[in-house]
Amino acid sequence: MVERDRATALKRLDRLAHVMDSLVRIPGTRRTFGVDAALSLMPVLGSVVGAGISGYLVYEAVRLQAPRALVLKMSRNVALDWLLGEVPLLGPVFDLFYKANEANMKLLRAHIEAGDVGNAGAIKLNS
Repeated sequence: MVERDRATALKRLDRLAHVMDSLVRIPGTRRTFGVDAALSLMPVLGSVVGAGISGYLVYEAVRLQAPRALVLKMSRNVALDWLLGEVPLLGPVFDLFYKANEANMKLLRAHIEAGDVGNAGAIKLNS
């Protein structure tokens, strides 16, 4: 993938992570929440939709040739967010504190900025 394309993809994914995790700031606090927290108010379906969108970030990491270990860490974050987001009443509160999408973007960005891009250990996509 060309450097410019990678930068464009990261910018797009950063925006998506922000919308999902930190779009709205709670007045008078430093706490934020996003679409993911709002979706978790809808039992079952909301968390499934949120996990699907979060899964898209993981898919894009694979497309950016992230190594298997990084993809597994990102998948673990999505799974944790999904499972704990399913707990009645506590799920939406959990989503105020756990920002899986932003955590995943931090992991992906650190990986790419370290120059660890390429095919070594990357998951192959059939295209």
